[in-house]
Amino acid sequence: MLLHVAVEPLISLIAGILILVMPRLLNYIVAIYLIIIGVLGLHYGV
Repeated sequence: MLLHVAVEPLISLIAGILILVMPRLLNYIVAIYLIIIGVLGLHYGV
């Protein structure tokens, strides 16, 4: 059985929780999120 998990909502959820716990990480989390989405977009041709 193959379980399909959307990556973007999962990353957003984790980033949101981390920002709530440690607000100082906001800049790093946003930067990492944008890099991951950009790499995935280039890799999958979205």
